[in-house]
Amino acid sequence: MNKEKNISGNPYYSRTVTTALKVSDEEWKNILSDSVYQVARNKETEYAFSGKYWNFEGTGTYYCAVCGNALFRSDSKFASSCGWPSFFESIRKNSTVNVEDRSHGMTRTEVLCGRCGSHLGHIFDDGPPPTGKRYCMNSIVLDFEPDKK
Repeated sequence: MNKEKNISGNPYYSRTVTTALKVSDEEWKNILSDSVYQVARNKETEYAFSGKYWNFEGTGTYYCAVCGNALFRSDSKFASSCGWPSFFESIRKNSTVNVEDRSHGMTRTEVLCGRCGSHLGHIFDDGPPPTGKRYCMNSIVLDFEPDKK
């Protein structure tokens, strides 16, 4: 279970350090589970409505499952009915990076982790106010920590 969450045995995982990482895909392959590696480093996508967070309603913070970078707060999550967890804004300006994606015969905007460069999903302009954005993320590359009561 810890291997799937990428906490145990991952020397780069930190929920407090925000310094950018320069780690080779070969090293990530040795650290990450195969399913996380395929999405995070090979830009695969999990099936719609299959991820653990697509309809999850907990209150807390979502982190990158690869490096521990804080990505989204639960109060920016919304039900988009697309089958993936969706957020209207990231937790801070540099927590994610957007890049053009021309794969699969279309032009989209890919969302990468701002710390480790892992593929998280895509962003679209059909989200709710106040941003109008929909960060459509893969659950498998997210960790969630509930707020302390």
